[in-house]
Amino acid sequence: MLTPETPLSATDQVQNLILESADFEDFLNELARFSAHQMAGDGEDALCGITLLRDRKAATIGWSSDSAREVDEIQYSLSQGPCLTAAKEEREVHVPDLFEENRWGPDYANAVASHGLRSVLSLPFDLQGEAKAALNLYSDVPRKFTEQATTRARGYTREISQALRLAVRFSLHSDSAANLRATLESRTTIDIAVGIVMAQNRCSQEAAVRILTEASSNSNTKLRDIARSLVDSVGGAAARTHYQEPGKMESDQTA
Repeated sequence: MLTPETPLSATDQVQNLILESADFEDFLNELARFSAHQMAGDGEDALCGITLLRDRKAATIGWSSDSAREVDEIQYSLSQGPCLTAAKEEREVHVPDLFEENRWGPDYANAVASHGLRSVLSLPFDLQGEAKAALNLYSDVPRKFTEQATTRARGYTREISQALRLAVRFSLHSDSAANLRATLESRTTIDIAVGIVMAQNRCSQEAAVRILTEASSNSNTKLRDIARSLVDSVGGAAARTHYQEPGKMESDQTA
């Protein structure tokens, strides 16, 4: 049992961040700031960014400062760099001194060095899924990330991978629920529009769908937008979809 004097492990502190954060984005930014402080050593903060690869797209999803996000995005614009390599290939990447670095060509090294940075350390997280992620640490000191610092960062990344894995999965679930809701709402509007066309033209469902599809093609407008415009013109208000997330339905039934 923890006493007030017992220091919390990195895992415990990250779990507290999850509980205390307002949302997924807030948690990731807090995690990046926490990681920068944990990994810097010598009482100074490093710059830290967290890269997430999902659906073949890379993005910095958490950053300790605007500078950390900016230097991460240099790699995305060039489609190469240590954090992308670390995330894609799930291996550690160390840049002791950007002035001596040429693995990703001169453009990358010069662009990051122009921000006053000299050394980089990128380590992959173990997310065990389709998404991949890496912790990116930057310092204005050449050879800042010694073997001791790298070992500490390696252990830290391994320790908090589970917490980040859970956070990413919750985010994916939320995204899926939002996409499902949008799909259902679009489908509801199209179905109502088909019914309106059937009534107006006294035609079959197939013919009504064909009329809407041709209108969409001829006007170069998405089918759901054509349907929404028709429903709004008839009903005077947008169609509403009654939708409950599975988890909420279960809680309502057991309440």
